[in-house]
Amino acid sequence: MADPLAAPFTRSPAELDAFIEAGTVVATPSLLPEIRLYLATEVTPLWQASEKLMQDAHLPPPFWAFAWPGGQAVARYILDHPEAVRGRSVLDLGSGSGMVAIAAALAGAVQVVAVDEDAFACAAIRLNAGLNGVAVRPAQRDVAALDEPDTAVIVAGDVCYEKAGAERIVRWLRQRRAAGIEVLLGDPGRAYVPTTGLELVAEYAVPTSMELESGVTRETRVWRLTET
Repeated sequence: MADPLAAPFTRSPAELDAFIEAGTVVATPSLLPEIRLYLATEVTPLWQASEKLMQDAHLPPPFWAFAWPGGQAVARYILDHPEAVRGRSVLDLGSGSGMVAIAAALAGAVQVVAVDEDAFACAAIRLNAGLNGVAVRPAQRDVAALDEPDTAVIVAGDVCYEKAGAERIVRWLRQRRAAGIEVLLGDPGRAYVPTTGLELVAEYAVPTSMELESGVTRETRVWRLTET
């Protein structure tokens, strides 16, 4: 049988699932014992496999395979404060693994949409939602070029790591906040998080891997966007 991490494929749902399952294990993020995800145990092998596919099919890196600290912090906050999403519709922006979306569903959100540009991320979101027995709708779209008119809360973890993308996303989030949508943003001290218009709601020390981050923990904040 062909190795899913090496064999060429056309990105059918079955091939996406096989690639994810072959390159990850079911594990629990350090800050979230309530949630199980398909996660990479080692960064290098999966990244190298994805780089080969990127060369063949122009695919993004496997950000969906890691429980990034900003997302863990937002998910932890939601699970500890379910009233933030209970009975409301939630959009998880740049969802990756679907971790924050799953937390929102577990906390009682009535509808959860998980948006990511990457087809692999959308497949991972679907698989991870199934692992946790919750309903999350993946949506493969540009993370800052969409409109979900029924959304009451937007959540975003770790989206401010690249200048141009962060500026575009924050501009979009501020437009949604001005329209009355609540916005929660998780950030472990990335360079391009905004410095104004934020209200601190929680802080967590998130255990991390030295392969991914600059230390074994990241002090991570959950911010609420304000109207000004």
